[in-house]
Amino acid sequence: MVVDTNKDMILRLRRIEGQVRGVQRMIEQEADCGEVLNQITAIKSAVNQVGILVFEHYARDCISRSINEPDGEDYFNEIMTLMSRFVK
Repeated sequence: MVVDTNKDMILRLRRIEGQVRGVQRMIEQEADCGEVLNQITAIKSAVNQVGILVFEHYARDCISRSINEPDGEDYFNEIMTLMSRFVK
């Protein structure tokens, strides 16, 4: 499952990379600001989706550790701290 998730994240990041290059070209070619902003909105959404995948993977690991290890509360606190940073 981790391998599939990693492949999915890599593919998404490569798509985002292409989108960013596309926006650079649009700006160089002085494209309409509305079109540029639409692409930037799409990029932000795509980055957020990758962030969610990374967070879910990390959260599963931390929750598992919090249940199975003696210092589990530290892992739980760590995930809570990360979650508060991520949703801001």
